[in-house]
Amino acid sequence: MRIVPVRGRRDFRRFLTLPWRIYRGNAFWVPPLLFDLKKLLNPRKHPFHQHADVQYFLAWHGDEVVGRVATIVNHQHVRFHDEAVGFFGFFESIDDEQVSTALLTAAEHWVAERGMTGIRGPMNFSTNEECGLLVDGFQYPPNIMMPYNLLYAARLIEAAGYRKAKDLLAYLIDGRDNSTPPQRLVRGIERLQQQQQVTIRPINLRRFRQDVNLLLEVYNSAWERNWGFVPMSPAETGALAAQLRLVGDPNLCLLAEIKGETVGFALALPDYNQALRHLDGRLFPFGLFKLLWHKRKINGARVLTLGLKPGFRRSGIDAMLYLRLWEEAPKHGYPLVECSWILEDNWPMRRGLERMGARLYKTYRIYEKAL
Repeated sequence: MRIVPVRGRRDFRRFLTLPWRIYRGNAFWVPPLLFDLKKLLNPRKHPFHQHADVQYFLAWHGDEVVGRVATIVNHQHVRFHDEAVGFFGFFESIDDEQVSTALLTAAEHWVAERGMTGIRGPMNFSTNEECGLLVDGFQYPPNIMMPYNLLYAARLIEAAGYRKAKDLLAYLIDGRDNSTPPQRLVRGIERLQQQQQVTIRPINLRRFRQDVNLLLEVYNSAWERNWGFVPMSPAETGALAAQLRLVGDPNLCLLAEIKGETVGFALALPDYNQALRHLDGRLFPFGLFKLLWHKRKINGARVLTLGLKPGFRRSGIDAMLYLRLWEEAPKHGYPLVECSWILEDNWPMRRGLERMGARLYKTYRIYEKAL
């Protein structure tokens, strides 16, 4: 067995397509769109690479690829948190501890050579993209922009000397049975909203870019002190805005305002994974028609992120936003709403969701190791 850096188009193709072998026959894994994945991994096409160093590795057993990993030094994270920590991501391996340990050891050496004293993961590439390893909830398919992996993956990572750094949680609000939040809670939230003169509105498509900029301004200030947060660069902000324009539903992107000032937001997306699972990663030549056909049947959404400006936390505005989403999502065809991810120690957010009837149904884990 040997661990080899990805060099050239053939190796890059092998890196991209390995999951199709790993998850063959699995009913829950959703193949990513190869077009989007190529763009994300290409240093010339995705803005993440403007502030990071990335190297991809393949594990070979004879003439067969049996694993892969991406190694990452995110200089934005190093500067923002003032900690010399590298990352690993896009981790896949057959169920063999020798393969997985060799891959992770290569990642550790690579980041250590660049001055890092610790490593965390999985991160694909940061907390602004997919992150975490599924450790509970394997009986459910992944929601949009959330990872999926096989049961043995946690054992492989732990066998290489990694320990839990933080758990990320996913809650589910199921409105298919026409369930509604407790009326006492609804009345209390509405009364609080009137007292604080909070207005909640959807993103205005006529001034889409301005509203997205308001949302991201709150995002960067709201999450600044959160574990693992890295602010988005202007180029990443632009890329996100373009993506939201394509796949977003303005009814699920909400801004909270007090006297014209944007103080909070909630950003949710339709669960396009329900349609993508039928495409096998290819949009052309016939995937586009499949996407349009299955898009009509999407009945779920994911709340990617919700944030409040400092000074407005514990004011109940987060509950107002969740309540509005609960009311709006079923009206527009999304009775299933996943709220993810939420830090395991974010008790105000967790308790608020649980009071509204949401249930914890998936757990993802970030691992770390000192070097």
